[in-house]
Amino acid sequence: MALSTRLELRQGQQLVMTPQLQQAIRLLQLSNMELSTFVDEELERNPLLERKDQDAEPNQRTIDTPDPTETAVPGSEWADQGEALDLSKPATDPVAALDTEIENVCPDAARTELVNEGGGDGPMLGGQYGEARSNASSFSDDDANLEAYLASAVTLTDHLDSQLALAARSARELLIGRRLIDHIDDAGYFTGDIALLAEQLGTRESEIESALAIIQTFDPPGIGARTLAECLALQLKDQNRYDPQIAAVLERLDLVAARNMQALAKHAQCDLDDVSDMIGEIRRLDPKPGLRFGFAPLAPVVPDVFVRQGGDGAWLIELNQETLPRVLINRSYFARVSTSATAVEDKSYLLECLQTANWLVKSLDQRARTILKVTEEIVRQQDGFLMHGVEHLRPLNLRTVADAIQMHESTVSRVTSNKYMATPRGIFELKYFFTSSIASASGEEAHSSEAVRHRIKLLVEAETARGVLSDDKIVEKLKTDGIDIARRTVAKYRESLRIPSSVQRRREKQMNERLVRTE
Repeated sequence: MALSTRLELRQGQQLVMTPQLQQAIRLLQLSNMELSTFVDEELERNPLLERKDQDAEPNQRTIDTPDPTETAVPGSEWADQGEALDLSKPATDPVAALDTEIENVCPDAARTELVNEGGGDGPMLGGQYGEARSNASSFSDDDANLEAYLASAVTLTDHLDSQLALAARSARELLIGRRLIDHIDDAGYFTGDIALLAEQLGTRESEIESALAIIQTFDPPGIGARTLAECLALQLKDQNRYDPQIAAVLERLDLVAARNMQALAKHAQCDLDDVSDMIGEIRRLDPKPGLRFGFAPLAPVVPDVFVRQGGDGAWLIELNQETLPRVLINRSYFARVSTSATAVEDKSYLLECLQTANWLVKSLDQRARTILKVTEEIVRQQDGFLMHGVEHLRPLNLRTVADAIQMHESTVSRVTSNKYMATPRGIFELKYFFTSSIASASGEEAHSSEAVRHRIKLLVEAETARGVLSDDKIVEKLKTDGIDIARRTVAKYRESLRIPSSVQRRREKQMNERLVRTE
């Protein structure tokens, strides 16, 4: 068979992931805060983009008022409205110049001493008002710095350093103590290595231990501990409540966590009532004393979509306009600059900026439309949850929403990432509404896994000390409610809710009853 060359025409389709398409896909995953940061960066790079500010209210207008401290000059727009003010001539009657009484001008300071600028025989206000001098004329709004008057938060390191400066007996001990404070974390625990610090500082480990013992006497009690048991022991010593029996209980905190009262009583060589009293005393202690200082406040979740019920019962969905960045293309600036651009590089740069700006505006609009489209379908599917609560949450997956709105599953997944919806029942992440299904025992519609978790939580909360439900009992109760579920699934859901086992719950309830009786 001979080989030869020839020309052929073929038709085909191919999806090319251009950089702009990749960027548009990435915009779908960004939250409103991340999107605002991205738009700010684009505004700095692209001179044709500008931020669209909120429209001013129509009933408000801005009036430019001339500065009364400036001298009118001939030819200015307000010089012909009256005689020019000559500041070089002292006023003959300063009170008359005010066109009102002096008490109305300065009601708080009563009167301000008016001194003739020339130092001559000008009138002065003496007596009890002459002693008060006002410095308001030298104070302007630009000089006011409210942050200078706010008290700065005291950090844990600063609090410990101030105490170390008083407790250190020598400069050597002060140096070691400051190095130890640097190794105390936000919770108040010492995380350093004694041997390594001794090697770095060229001293003995006993000196490091001695300096650490001094820090452990600082406020708050329990600071500088290396373990939880040591932290609790330091707090009990500060309260003068540390004895051999409670020390034995602190040695077996694993038994305290397991609520094994019998083993604790045997280990501490005391009765159950004493163990209950000691555990109640331990519970009142602070396991993380360092968090009282300098912890960062948690930022609230900002919803991306608002859902509320209208007057006719329909659900109204709107985007959070306060956090959505809005940009415009300054085409007049582009037309003015492009006419003056002569170099090829300048023209290509301007065209590239225009294309990027058009793409960004189009992508932001498409992103908003896609979020609204996905949210509308989620609200339609989860109408029962919005009306009645978690018990009516339906099982839902990405394919169901994608098929309903004729989009790809990956697009729906990106839209629901890092997005929050504000509903009458609270703020939820969009992915919260996508749950797996649990089969129904009666052959009816399947149940949502989140609704089953909520049902298990309600059953556990309704328990009594004499009626603690095991996992098998929970399975039986759920099957009576029409939920076909396995025991291992109940155990998995219970652990995800951080609910201890039935044995641990029974011990805890019995211990709580003893604490109530002793109190």
